[in-house]
Amino acid sequence: MGVELFDTARQGIFPIEAGPLVTLYSCGITPYDAAHLGHAQVYLTFDILQRRLRDLGHETRCVRNVTDVDDDILKKARELGVHYLDLAAEQIAVFDAQMDALGLLPMFSEPRATSAIPEILSLIGSTIEQGSAYEAGGAVYFDVSTFAAFGDVSHYDNEEMLVLAAEHGGNIDDPFKRHPLDFVLWQPSLADEPSWESRWGPGRPGWHIECSALALRELGETVDVHGGGRDLVFPHHECETAQSETVTHAPFVKHWLHVGLVALDGTKMSKSLGNLVFVHDLLSRADAAAVRVAMMDHHYRSDWEWHDSDLESAVARCTSWRNATKGDGMAGLDEVRAALDHDLDTPGALMALDEVAASGRSGSAAAALLGVSL
Repeated sequence: MGVELFDTARQGIFPIEAGPLVTLYSCGITPYDAAHLGHAQVYLTFDILQRRLRDLGHETRCVRNVTDVDDDILKKARELGVHYLDLAAEQIAVFDAQMDALGLLPMFSEPRATSAIPEILSLIGSTIEQGSAYEAGGAVYFDVSTFAAFGDVSHYDNEEMLVLAAEHGGNIDDPFKRHPLDFVLWQPSLADEPSWESRWGPGRPGWHIECSALALRELGETVDVHGGGRDLVFPHHECETAQSETVTHAPFVKHWLHVGLVALDGTKMSKSLGNLVFVHDLLSRADAAAVRVAMMDHHYRSDWEWHDSDLESAVARCTSWRNATKGDGMAGLDEVRAALDHDLDTPGALMALDEVAASGRSGSAAAALLGVSL
């Protein structure tokens, strides 16, 4: 027996197929502002998955990248009048401190996009040699018509992909593209932007190519579990798959894990909209255990809306668990394990702990499996 997860590409719940070592890649932050609850929900999901896999005897290696060069961070650095790497370093330190305070397991690696420029250049060169990329207007584009499986991760039709590409800065009206869904691998830098030399002229990488380069460098040709927020399914993960498999001719990902979106006041949390709940604010109001419980009360695949009452309920819940002290602390462990094995059913796991506490027994071992200290 082992963990079964919903796989986005296969559209169903399947067991994680891995050996003693399980490799995981979680798309990380663009460090230009504080981490919000939507980010934390993704990273908590990977944390709980790692804890259960380790509980089953697996070694896990989870990589979470840092996008320290892209349109958003360069725009923010320009507005603040600071160097983009200084902004990144400041925000990475804040983010890491918050994730530590939340009780997340340390990452195997947290590579920055700027650390992978040689690998990115090599990967782009390989796509061109394969006949799957082309130069135009000083940029290099991936030709989606050369990848027959384009769309197999998201299962979106052409019209849906066009809408989402436009929403995520894909510039579907770019006159240099052969097809509106072709995506940038390398682009010329503006005068005040960082630039690296390449065979195609000075410039900087596109968004998608960095994660392929980092995943391949850190974890090899095939990653056991890869994912992030549901808003990354397209274009980011679709494009990652296309460019990676074009070069390696091997499956890029065995299991795609995508986490639902968190809303506030009826709208998805977004830095651009400013409707955010910040992790550091929650941690100033309650301990990490309660914050984790408030988040785990929502299944990872569900879209949900934050209410302050979520934290109040979680504090009361943790108190009831801590007040139950009978026994050896092992009560409920099998039930929590079973819940996690079925598509990381954290709400079910919390209910199992409620039942244990109602009987006066301690479920400290089961809570610890969820990263909750009683």
